[in-house]
Amino acid sequence: MNAKKHAVPEELLSGLLADYKKPEDLIGENGLLKQLTKLLVEKALDAELSEHLGHGKNEPVANEVGNTRNGKSRKTLKGEFGELPIEIPRDRHGTFEPQLIPKHQTRWAGAGGKEPIAAVAACQTSARKRLVRPSRPREVSTKRTVGGNGTV
Repeated sequence: MNAKKHAVPEELLSGLLADYKKPEDLIGENGLLKQLTKLLVEKALDAELSEHLGHGKNEPVANEVGNTRNGKSRKTLKGEFGELPIEIPRDRHGTFEPQLIPKHQTRWAGAGGKEPIAAVAACQTSARKRLVRPSRPREVSTKRTVGGNGTV
């Protein structure tokens, strides 16, 4: 894969992270990663439908059978990242078979069998725990007991 093909402009990243203050802003329930994943998945599904139909949205019908878009269905994806409600585009003839998220699938493992949000979240969660709960020295007992009677 060509790395430059999917290069993300620095200005875009700066704009997306302009309001970032804490890890929850990125990986929280309504964090940026979840929002971006939803938008990217829905955009990719729209592109898949355009490819299937042979024409883009609001363009003249380019297939012989006259198949066109027919609204969207709602689906909730589930994974280690929690739940992600998305909208799946439909076609009039019901022949569209999404590749990114197949029909009847609700558990999503992302590309390559890995859950991208979960992987990032796992790294960020451990960092957040270190930030939220500073380590405290633990008290270690020097007494040993044998049995339940309290004798050493």
